[in-house]
Amino acid sequence: MSRILLGVTGGIAAYKAAALCSALVQRGDEVEVVMTEGAQRFIGPLTFAALTRKPVLGSLWDAPETIPHIALAREVDAIAIVPATANAIAKLALGIADDLLANIVLAARVPIVIAPAMNAAMYEHPATQGHLQTLVARGVTIVEPGVGFLAERETGIGRLADQAAILSALDGEFSRRRDLLGERVLITAGPTRETIDPVRFLSNASTGTMGIELAREALARGAEVDLILGPTTVAPPHGARVAFVTSAQEMREAVLARAEGAAIAVACAAVADWRPIRTFAQKVKKDELPAALELERTPDILAELGARKNGTFLVGFAAETSNGEAHAREKLVRKNLDAIALNDVSVSGSGFGTGENEIVLLSRDGGRESLGRASKRELARRMWDALLRVRANSK
Repeated sequence: MSRILLGVTGGIAAYKAAALCSALVQRGDEVEVVMTEGAQRFIGPLTFAALTRKPVLGSLWDAPETIPHIALAREVDAIAIVPATANAIAKLALGIADDLLANIVLAARVPIVIAPAMNAAMYEHPATQGHLQTLVARGVTIVEPGVGFLAERETGIGRLADQAAILSALDGEFSRRRDLLGERVLITAGPTRETIDPVRFLSNASTGTMGIELAREALARGAEVDLILGPTTVAPPHGARVAFVTSAQEMREAVLARAEGAAIAVACAAVADWRPIRTFAQKVKKDELPAALELERTPDILAELGARKNGTFLVGFAAETSNGEAHAREKLVRKNLDAIALNDVSVSGSGFGTGENEIVLLSRDGGRESLGRASKRELARRMWDALLRVRANSK
C-alpha cells in the first residue's frame, strides 16, 4: 500500500480524476485529495470524500493543522496531479505557491507525476513546453496527453492520458523507490582542504551538491547510506549516516573504516591531489611566506578502494576539461572501477558550484550512456537508474 496525494486542478478532465481515485483506493492505496478552487467548479469535493473516506482539502486555511502543506508533503509517498492545467504547470515550474496544492509541491521531496490536460494550442505553446521541460529537469514525471476529441469540439493533443498510463507512471516511481532496499551504499562528497596555516588551505570549488543528491536519492530508494562529507555549506539529507571530514587523510580513514560490506560505493568527492609538506601552527604573515610551497601527493582513496573492493560495485567521478572520455576510461581501468561518471567542468553552468551538471556514464564493459544535462537532483535519479542497469548486466 502506498500513500498518494492526488491533486486535482481546474480543467474539464477533473471528472476523470474521480475514476483514478477510485482505482487507487480499490487496489489498496491510501489517497489524500487536494483540489484547487478551479477544480471545484467542475466536480464537487464530496465525490472524492466519498471515495477516500477522508475530507478533501482546498485551502491553506481550512485544515486543522496550522501548516497543512508541510505535513502533507512529508507524509505521502508520491504526488499525482491529474489533470494538470497550463496554469498549474506554469505555477509549479516558476515556484509560485499561491494555493494549497502549489505549496505542497514546493515543499515535497517525493516523486511527482503530472498528467497535463488542456487545449492543443495551449499545450503546444512554447511557454507550456518550456515549463514542462523545467519540471522534467527537476525530476518530475510527465504523463504525455493523448490525441483525441477535446472539450472545445476540436481534435488534437491535450486529452488527459489514459488511466492505465497514469497508474503505470506511479508504479514506476514506486518500484524505483524500492530498488536499493536493504543495501548499504557508501558515498563521498564535497572537497577536501589541505592546511597551510590556520587561515589558508589548498582546495577546489566543489560544493558537494552532486554527492549529496546521490545520497538523498539512494535513501529514497531504500538504501542505508554512509555519506563521507568534506567542508560544505550544503546540508546533508536526513537519514544518512554522515561523517564530516576536512582533509584527504581524514576522508581516507573515514572511507576505509566504512567500506567493508558496502554493496555500492560512489566516490563523488573532489579530493585535493596535493597537500603542503610543511604546515604552520600560526598564521604566516605576507612577508614571511616561503617563496615556494613544497607539495606532496595526498592518498589515492579511490585506488585503494579499487584494490580491495571485495565485491563492492565501485563508481568514480572524472571532472575533466579536455579529452574527457579518454581520460575517464583510463582512470576507470587504472583504478579498477566498475563505472565512472564523466562531467566536463569547462562547460558553462555545469559542474562545480552550479545547480546543473552534465554526465556521461562509462562502464567497465565499454558501455557509454549520456545522462544529459539537468539539475543535480534529477541527474542523481538518472544516474542511479543507469548504475543499477550496469550492475545488473555485469553479474
